[in-house]
Amino acid sequence: MSTFSLLFIAILGVALLLFLVIWARLQAFIALLIASLFVAVVGGIPPAEIADKIREGMGSTLGYISIVIGLGAMFGEMLQISGGAQQIANTLVRKFGEVQAQWALGLAGLAIATPVFFDVGLIICIPLVYSLGRRTKRSLLYYAIPLVAGLAVGHSFIPPTPGPVAVASILGADLGWVILFGVLAGVPALTLGGVLFGKYIAKRIHLDVPPEMDAAVAEPLQELDSEDQRLLAAATSEASPAVNHKLPGFGLVITLILIPLVLILLNTALGVLLPEDNPVRNWMAFIGHPFSALTIATLLSFYYLGTRRGYSMAEILRLTTKSFEPVGLIILVTGAGGVFGKILVETGVGKALAEAMAASNLPIILLSFLLAVVVRVSQGSATVSMVTAAGLIAPAIQLGNFSAPLIGAITIAIASGATVLSHVNDSGFWLVGRYLGMTEKETLRSWTVMETIIGLVGFLVVFVLSFFL
Repeated sequence: MSTFSLLFIAILGVALLLFLVIWARLQAFIALLIASLFVAVVGGIPPAEIADKIREGMGSTLGYISIVIGLGAMFGEMLQISGGAQQIANTLVRKFGEVQAQWALGLAGLAIATPVFFDVGLIICIPLVYSLGRRTKRSLLYYAIPLVAGLAVGHSFIPPTPGPVAVASILGADLGWVILFGVLAGVPALTLGGVLFGKYIAKRIHLDVPPEMDAAVAEPLQELDSEDQRLLAAATSEASPAVNHKLPGFGLVITLILIPLVLILLNTALGVLLPEDNPVRNWMAFIGHPFSALTIATLLSFYYLGTRRGYSMAEILRLTTKSFEPVGLIILVTGAGGVFGKILVETGVGKALAEAMAASNLPIILLSFLLAVVVRVSQGSATVSMVTAAGLIAPAIQLGNFSAPLIGAITIAIASGATVLSHVNDSGFWLVGRYLGMTEKETLRSWTVMETIIGLVGFLVVFVLSFFL
């Protein structure tokens, strides 16, 4: 087939995918599979071989991501039910004080969202926003925007959250570089999109605690009260009376979160600094691999946040099994994204896309960002946007000669593109609007603009860095 025909097939495949997700309301998993089958048939793959190609694409992707996301989900669940996430927020606000509470909430959101899902982090921390808003009489947005900015940055930029892990898996990126660039891009994004924009928008939109939320929220700067204990008991399905309801220590929680990140980063650093036959590098390649690093952190969380606090192993088993429920679809969607990328390569569409990108003279990191933006605006889900954009750009990366740091930067560029312009087709838009009692117009002026600032700043940072990689 001609290059034009192959590119046209790619456009049709993406158009079909968006139609199935937006108008037909199909789950992204089945929509990606259908789009892959369509591209495979039209692209000329022999019918008898299509099933094998799908299996290869799914298997090569899930062999990595399912382990990382599964371990991350268990770790995040232990952090949540133990009160560790709440302790991070409480301690930072106490240490920083009300004057610097914006920074405290932003950093708390960043730390919490790394192992915990965005919506869970928001529910855990929103009482702090209500409390500070009541005491200072400021608009809730003064405190809420830094908080949700930190949560959004952690959710989109820093593994082991599913989005960047999914993209890294599809592109073959080293998670160490992804974490490094995620932090380098995330801190300025949090500063501009969270702290500075929070101060700006709070002067223009004044929000008090929504009446329907006010009665349900207790003073958060304390240990767990009776309502928290009731929620904790519900989460653990009749938790043992021996469970310690006092919040775990701040230092312990932060250490547990940092262990896998530091091990992964150390592995990446030693891989650059030491020769291949160095025994220290070889052992660190084992200990600092995401599988090992997350296993170590998860087992430590079982002990320090579980059995040491009074949970039985049966309760920990029940909790960690429950943690798999929200990640199942994410894993399948990512696998289907891997299938889509595999089919693009096998049909020759991937090569045609790579050639078209090269002919455009646009940097691949910019093209990756723009692809993610288009899908994000069209269908809303950040994770689906990341997976789709990664599937489209992966063939060009496989056929090119890109360094490991650059592929890590491209991963963050895709995550940035999948963050901008959150609007009415994104669940986060409605979740934040509901908890802050905002109208759709107010949510667009605050949440949507904040997400766009985060995405643009994150991209600009890695785009500039890409010239040195």
